[in-house]
Amino acid sequence: MDKGTMISIIAVLIAATNQVLVLFGKSPMLIDSTLIEQVLSAIFTIVTVLIAWVRRKKAYMAKSKKKDKNKK
Repeated sequence: MDKGTMISIIAVLIAATNQVLVLFGKSPMLIDSTLIEQVLSAIFTIVTVLIAWVRRKKAYMAKSKKKDKNKK
C-alpha cells in the first residue's frame, strides 16, 4: 500500500469516528447547535469518502492503462 492510500484510509476512519461521536452526542467540534454539528459532520464524511473514492478510481484507471500498454 502506498502513502496516499494509507492517508485516504486514515481520513475515512477519522470521518467515521466523528460521525459515531456525533451520533452519541459526544461531538469533537466546538459548536453549540446540534443541527449545524450534524450537517458539518455529514459533509466532512461525504467529502472525505468522495476524495478517497476518486483517488482510488484514478489509481485503478492508471494501472489498467499501464497493463494495456504492456500488452501491445
